[in-house]
Amino acid sequence: MATAVKNPSNATFKSKEKPQEVRKANIIAARAVADAIRTSLGPKGMDKMIKTSRGEVIISNDGHTILKQMAILHPVAKMLVEVSAAQDAEAGDGTTSVVILTGALLGAAERLLNKGIHPTIIAESFQRASKRAVEILLQMSHKISLSDRDALIRAATTSLSSKIVSQYSTCLAPLAVDTVLSITSEESKNVDLNDIRLIKKVGGTIDDTEMIDGVVLTQNVVKTAGGPTRMEKARVGLIQFQISPPKPDTENNIVVSDYRQMDKILKEERAYLLNICKKIKKVKCNVLLIQKSILRDAVNDLALHFLSKLNIMVVKDIEREEIDFLSKSLGCKPIADVELFTEDRLGTVDLVEEIESDGSNIVKLTGIKNNNAKPTVSVVIRGANRLILDETERSLHDALCVIRCLVKERGLIAGGGAPEIEVSRILTAESRKMEGVEAFIWQEFAQALEVIPTTLAENAGLNSIKVVTELRSKHASGEVNDGISVRRSGTTNTFEEHILQPVLVSTSAVTLASECVKSILRIDDITFSR
Repeated sequence: MATAVKNPSNATFKSKEKPQEVRKANIIAARAVADAIRTSLGPKGMDKMIKTSRGEVIISNDGHTILKQMAILHPVAKMLVEVSAAQDAEAGDGTTSVVILTGALLGAAERLLNKGIHPTIIAESFQRASKRAVEILLQMSHKISLSDRDALIRAATTSLSSKIVSQYSTCLAPLAVDTVLSITSEESKNVDLNDIRLIKKVGGTIDDTEMIDGVVLTQNVVKTAGGPTRMEKARVGLIQFQISPPKPDTENNIVVSDYRQMDKILKEERAYLLNICKKIKKVKCNVLLIQKSILRDAVNDLALHFLSKLNIMVVKDIEREEIDFLSKSLGCKPIADVELFTEDRLGTVDLVEEIESDGSNIVKLTGIKNNNAKPTVSVVIRGANRLILDETERSLHDALCVIRCLVKERGLIAGGGAPEIEVSRILTAESRKMEGVEAFIWQEFAQALEVIPTTLAENAGLNSIKVVTELRSKHASGEVNDGISVRRSGTTNTFEEHILQPVLVSTSAVTLASECVKSILRIDDITFSR
């Protein structure tokens, strides 16, 4: 017994089996995630229905949305969710492709590990291969300028073609292009999508979705006191204080025994509110946007009565999250106290009006004149129910991201699996000139890239082996832009068919996938902290 204490078993440290087992388990877990969303790639991809813990239902085929909602426990599988999130932030589209690509590269890595190649060598060669792949993709891309509106619309249409709303792409794609172009210039290198506000309203159909050059509020104008509902040459004030009698911080009860005292209290209250309303009028403000208040009423009936007598339009219950966007778009500063209410803090707008469309009211502010205002755009999305609205919003966001990619990197590339086959062909050819292990690894990397066209063909119900073989022979004979067209259910020149995607989507997918594989391969043990 004593000897066992002296010589603790070193077998756990000597064993070479454990790192291999851990790696295998990690690869299996990550590939399971990739296989789960493999069926939702491409225009004929299936949708997933997700029921959240709160009982909400989401229907989507956007890779990032599905993975974000999936209850994934394995720490390595979670890395794939982060890869799709990174792709969503960088390119906005191709979130499903990047996960499938990572899964395929892990499969390739597993085969190489079984041949006894060291994981670090595999990881580093993969990185070199991905760098070369990015160079090939950039050489293949066709340069465009932002003034070529048709090319931008085609890229947006391709992004929308794999969504539920694909039959509406004729109205959503031009809308997405115009929205982004209205807030960018020829010189800009990036687009801040926070300047585009998507507002969902149930009612009407997706065709009724419209872009409004100005600001749209979902809150309604307060009509109870008979104030105006339309205001031309408006001076807009955005206030964060309350126009109601002040309350003590603690719960106090005041007992009033005399009606004269009661009278005095009411008079004081009246004078207090009237004073605030007059100060507002004095600054020539005629449209008030009032932030939602938690502790007491943001504005009470008496104050509304005074404001309507002074011909001031009131919109209340502005959410705290909206304040930033509104002050940026209208060029007005939020006012926290009535003493700070000055003319330079107001925004100037040509017209503020409440309009009724498809059964719900919205407030439109158009013709913003302020020099401090940043150009922003609002898009009102319409749909029959919440599920369609949510999915339209996600699809439109992807289309906006595609145009943002084209602003960042002005190159279009053929879609439908064409770039992957071409990169795979060139890498295979280059691997034959290499020596040693590197050649093996590049071949496996090149084969793994074919997972995208294979999956596209499978999801479209085509014979994937036949289609991919046909594509290989066409690319070998120099037809670089040939890919899978689901409309023709076969191979065709996808560039001429207008199936296009930004080159940034492909390059960032390859880079992120190989980086993720590198970090997964370098893990050789999982321990649990206390």
